[in-house]
Amino acid sequence: MIRFKPGVPRWVPPKFLSRVPTLAVPAAWGAVAVAYRMTCPLAHDDALGARLVSSAVMCAVVTGLVLHVRRRLQRELRRARRIADAAQSVLLPPPPPRVDGLAVAAVHLSADRGARIGGDLYEVVATEHGVRAVIGDVRGHGLGAVRTVAAVLGSFREAAHDEAELAGVLRRLERAMARHLRERAHGEPDPAGAASDGPAGEEFVTVLLLEILPDGEVWALNCGHPWPHVLTGARAEPLARADPLPPLGPFPLPADLATVPCGRLLPGDALVLHTDGVEEARDAEGRFFPLRDVLTEAAREHPLTPQSVRRTVLAALLRHTTGPPKDDVALLVLRNERPSRRARPGARGTARPAAVDLHPTDHLQFPA
Repeated sequence: MIRFKPGVPRWVPPKFLSRVPTLAVPAAWGAVAVAYRMTCPLAHDDALGARLVSSAVMCAVVTGLVLHVRRRLQRELRRARRIADAAQSVLLPPPPPRVDGLAVAAVHLSADRGARIGGDLYEVVATEHGVRAVIGDVRGHGLGAVRTVAAVLGSFREAAHDEAELAGVLRRLERAMARHLRERAHGEPDPAGAASDGPAGEEFVTVLLLEILPDGEVWALNCGHPWPHVLTGARAEPLARADPLPPLGPFPLPADLATVPCGRLLPGDALVLHTDGVEEARDAEGRFFPLRDVLTEAAREHPLTPQSVRRTVLAALLRHTTGPPKDDVALLVLRNERPSRRARPGARGTARPAAVDLHPTDHLQFPA
């Protein structure tokens, strides 16, 4: 039901009423220009001095209009940034500094100029099953990938608490991604008005799931995502070298999802999760970013904190690319600050696999 203000004719559209304050200033400047042209004798005088006065008046009118439009655009830009900040705080909020004894730091850079969120995602939560973390990378970047990020993160935030096994969490993410692709295939409009980077059949997301138990034992499921690095001592080593599963979206996952044992994250060690926008960043000569070397440098810092690792990697990355990244970038750093405790054999209630050499370092302990 449309309500009209008292004294306002019913034929006046309500939308027009909301624009009256916006049109007032341009209308006033236009009235000044018309009044000068119609009533001032100088406007009709061909003398040089009169022409100079008329030109000055017109310049003042045009300047006033330009300044008004500029202020209007600045207000709209500030409003858009506030909306983007609110959306980011809901969709991809900064993680808490500590999660169940793990110190946490994260950073996200969007490849789209002016965008605060894009196609990378991360989250870390404490559950009754252990600390669970996810990092992922949607095909494409910028606003066109935001809906996929929302679908995956929303599913993870529920499944991480509901599912007793990490494989159950991944199954939930797969179903959420399938629902999202069906909605896109049926042509449902994007509420944000953002265009996607391709048809629904070509969309996918790489995902890495980690579970860190109270004794530091780490388990993982990897769907086409880069393996993280573990910072131990003064070295940076890949967490695992197992072949990943296919990304979520184009192909169904296998019926048997075998969780990969990744040893133990000992007190003082740190895990660095990242998207491929980090290791695939290139400099002006086409050279890839030396992520492992930079992480080794970060591991030698004292004290080693997630914030120091984030700061070192981000500064080196921006120096390497000499400007904003060409792809979305996400980093999630987890450092074990729990007191030392002995491992509990068979903590997951299943038969432990034989020793797996996942780390060429003696600082991590592996299942026996």
